Amino acid sequence: MGTAAAPERELTEIGGPRVAGEVANRATFKQTPGMPDRSPSGPRAAPAAVTPMAFARAIAAAYRQAGRDPVPVLKLVQITPQRLQQADARITARQMEELSGAAMQELDDEGLGAFSRRLPWGSYGMLARASLSSPDLGLALKRWCRHHALIADSIGLELQVAGSGAAVVVHENPAHRIPAELRELSLAFVLRNVHGLACWYVDSRIPLQGARFPFPAPAHADAYRHMFPGPLAFGAAQAEIRFDARYLALPLRRDEKALRQMLQRALPLTVLQYRRDRLLVEQVRQALAAHPEQAHSAEGLSGLLHLSPRTLHRQLKEEGASLQQLKDEVRRDRAKDLLYRSGKPVKQVAAAVGFRNEKSFTRAFRQWTGLSPGEFRHAEAGSVAAAQPKESP
Repeated sequence: MGTAAAPERELTEIGGPRVAGEVANRATFKQTPGMPDRSPSGPRAAPAAVTPMAFARAIAAAYRQAGRDPVPVLKLVQITPQRLQQADARITARQMEELSGAAMQELDDEGLGAFSRRLPWGSYGMLARASLSSPDLGLALKRWCRHHALIADSIGLELQVAGSGAAVVVHENPAHRIPAELRELSLAFVLRNVHGLACWYVDSRIPLQGARFPFPAPAHADAYRHMFPGPLAFGAAQAEIRFDARYLALPLRRDEKALRQMLQRALPLTVLQYRRDRLLVEQVRQALAAHPEQAHSAEGLSGLLHLSPRTLHRQLKEEGASLQQLKDEVRRDRAKDLLYRSGKPVKQVAAAVGFRNEKSFTRAFRQWTGLSPGEFRHAEAGSVAAAQPKESP
């Protein structure tokens, strides 16, 4: 399961790392779309308490299941027995990290009692290392899922690919059911773990296209939008996360040295790096081409991509691109295609690619290609004619 990563937006409030699963979960917090950038000046705000107390109650249940008293560890993170029982109570990310980390060490179980056998301290670090030599993310995730089955038979994880989408699916073993009081915590954290580790492997933000859970929406369902930004569904047949399958082809960008550093000091090495999305430029191009009306403005485009406009501009800059540049490229390619494949007047082509008048379109097209639309159409027609085989006399 890895550590119980709390769904806080400001991850920098969390203490030091402990195991690879913990690392993976933490890495995803800064990926949350729409998160405001931290200002270097001004008073630092106190960390928000948005982590459901239900997660702390699950850890307390793991203690009782192991025949241990949870009160000392709860006292360590300043959670009183009375507050623990408050249905709508919340705790901070720091409290959750300290609680889960202490529990995993004290119980010597990174699964926190969810599985039919304990996962000794270091189990998730071992899994991360076992997939590190994979040439790409797809194989790394397949190996990770296969290896996970060797240490935890209560669940099986599977990487599924269908068309342009990929999913990591959790299959629960009816012969070794997860205890009811631990099930939500376990399924949520396993998916957070594998998602965060995938981001770390390829050094990229991997936006989720959806997350599903096989239990009714809990009272604290609002916390899930921080843990799993994107479409959410409860009451599903199984737990799963979905993302663009093209990320599976990305090469792993980590080695043994990076893994050792990550295990020692995961927070500074993983959190701040995932603002980058190595497929964002292509995703922006596709959105501009497929939804020209919605993607006309930065606000509309960022909504399609589940990002804030500020995050969109920043991430494009980090990839050496700009929104205006990509808009121009998409417009140029669309205009060239219409001029080449259709007989539409230039005025209609201009309107089709988003220009208000033919004059501004002609000026822009000349900047893009060095030719006017008419010259381009004539040149393309001539090159096609020249390529046609001549009939023998």
